[in-house]
Amino acid sequence: MGVLSKVAALGAFAGLATAWLPETNKKIQSNDGKNLFTSSNGKIRGVNLGSQFIFEPWIGTSEWNSMGCGSTGSEFDCVSSLGQDAANSAFQKHWGDWITQDDISEMVSYSLNTIRIPVGYWLREDLVYSDSEHFPQGGLDFVKKVCGWASDAGMYIIMDLHGAPGAQTPGNAFTGQLASEPGFYQDYQYERALKFLEWMTGLIHSTDEFRNVGMLEIVNEPVQDDDKASSMRQNYYPKAFERIRANETSAGIDKADYLHIQMMDKLWGSGDPNQYIDDLYYAAYDDHRYLKWDTSVDASHDSYISESCSDNRDSNTPTIVGEWSLAVPDDVESDSDWDPKSQTDFYGKWFAAQVHSYEKQQGWVFWTWKAQLNDYRWSYQDAVKAGVIPKDLSSLQNVCN
Repeated sequence: MGVLSKVAALGAFAGLATAWLPETNKKIQSNDGKNLFTSSNGKIRGVNLGSQFIFEPWIGTSEWNSMGCGSTGSEFDCVSSLGQDAANSAFQKHWGDWITQDDISEMVSYSLNTIRIPVGYWLREDLVYSDSEHFPQGGLDFVKKVCGWASDAGMYIIMDLHGAPGAQTPGNAFTGQLASEPGFYQDYQYERALKFLEWMTGLIHSTDEFRNVGMLEIVNEPVQDDDKASSMRQNYYPKAFERIRANETSAGIDKADYLHIQMMDKLWGSGDPNQYIDDLYYAAYDDHRYLKWDTSVDASHDSYISESCSDNRDSNTPTIVGEWSLAVPDDVESDSDWDPKSQTDFYGKWFAAQVHSYEKQQGWVFWTWKAQLNDYRWSYQDAVKAGVIPKDLSSLQNVCN
């Protein structure tokens, strides 16, 4: 496994994407010559674009209702309810409004340098079974637009297959559908996902707006079931590497410019992602860390900060903590001791503690950039406005002495 060693000035690439993991002193520049990675010493500091291209209704209930989707629980269900044409119009308006160029500029002003973009396989519309699968259409142009803004600003982009064919986990809107069973773990569904990855690889390497997409995550949060996870590791992961690399080889892409291929790390619980892969060149790993759901950690301020300060997310390298937040367990989140309005000092310290540990590895991507929850614990934008997260991340307090 390697990391691109040459110095890359992004403005030099007219229509060809370059893959890299940002490192200190690498000249990864915006259109106006700024290097967003200098202040982070090469570490990824980013946000997820949650609910932009895969809507999770809990994140934005008001937006979901305004789209006419309020009585439904997922994109699949909303499209089924509204009908294809009406749904297309509703989602295209959402895609144009939820994340704008002003959002990208605001992220940069907060010393962020990376975005992770969750997308569904239905972005490639010919993969959808039109008689039985119902998803919004027309998203690709909006993905290009967001990537273009981010590339112009000098941000690194992680493209994440967040919703896999058949759904990789049951009952969760982040897959685009509320599947009763995870249907992803069979050969014909793997094949559809592989076709998506090939297609996306080709787009990234041939589309100017995608020039800063350096990483392609091949499936988000697969099940931790032994049999299904084993099938995925043995049958899907190696083929994903083979098919992505074959696409790049046939396109004449220099090996130094290959995409990084990202899998969930060992700590996620789906087994060793490397088990059946022969060539791990430019492999990368995704770790999700939510203390909210970790029942082994006592729900107290001191325990949370102590746990986060000593947290080692090092089961694979290079690892990016691609999802985390300031959310706390449901049974205490409304208690006065955890009130986000009165406990800003604690939440600021806990944010700093998590950053401290996640930057022991390659860096982090917060979930999520914005939300309509009136609660900054899930919204980076709101946490900055509340004074919990500093605009200048170099001013973070050291709470882990």
